[in-house]
Amino acid sequence: MQITSLTNNKVKQWYKYQQKKYRNQDQKFLIEGYHLIEEAHKANLIEAIIIKEGINNPYPNIYEEFIVTKPIMDKLSMHKSSENIMAICHMNKQELDLNHNKIIILDDLQDPGNIGTIIRTAYSFGFNTIIMSSNGTDLYNDKLIRSTQGAMFHLNIIQTDLIPLINILKNNGFTIYGTSLKNANPLSSIKPKYPLALVFGNEGNGISSTILETCDQNIIIEMNNFESLNVAVAAGICLYQFK
Repeated sequence: MQITSLTNNKVKQWYKYQQKKYRNQDQKFLIEGYHLIEEAHKANLIEAIIIKEGINNPYPNIYEEFIVTKPIMDKLSMHKSSENIMAICHMNKQELDLNHNKIIILDDLQDPGNIGTIIRTAYSFGFNTIIMSSNGTDLYNDKLIRSTQGAMFHLNIIQTDLIPLINILKNNGFTIYGTSLKNANPLSSIKPKYPLALVFGNEGNGISSTILETCDQNIIIEMNNFESLNVAVAAGICLYQFK
């Protein structure tokens, strides 16, 4: 199907997906660029392809296809320089899988780059479930999606209130490890008890006191000079140690 008008109803609807409210309402989101689309294709998340006129569709006869003009592509893009291809994707179901014995919990992280780096690291080191707090950055924020390089499409990621899910984990035998500068044991001394969940906190304030109280044990990365690390760097060190 070819669309040439900026006021086309489909274009108006797709444009709304730049806002969290409408993404959640339809349980859909937009991605752009060949790499992200290939990862979404592998994860069976794509519903339709939007492609600029004159460009070959790399997925012919697989998904519904919309051929659009450059002005439409520019309108839908959240980048200064729009891509030649976009995809409409459906969100993954958010369900806690207790068969995953290594879980990451992110308490109020705000920086999309940090979250994206943690998601990529989790995917690399075999952590299959990530639980994000509902007051942190939206999972389907465009910057966050791009920073994951598509790794998020292959993981079970849940965004919700943390306490109820932490209680479920504890009731099912999970050991909860917090990362903290106080009352913590050195990371190198920890002998992980599985199943487990690792908690990482806000960039400025760390893990909230409410969440820390639920942790069975706190850990600290031993360092020579600085007191703390960027949360994504700290997560990378911890995930490697617990992989």
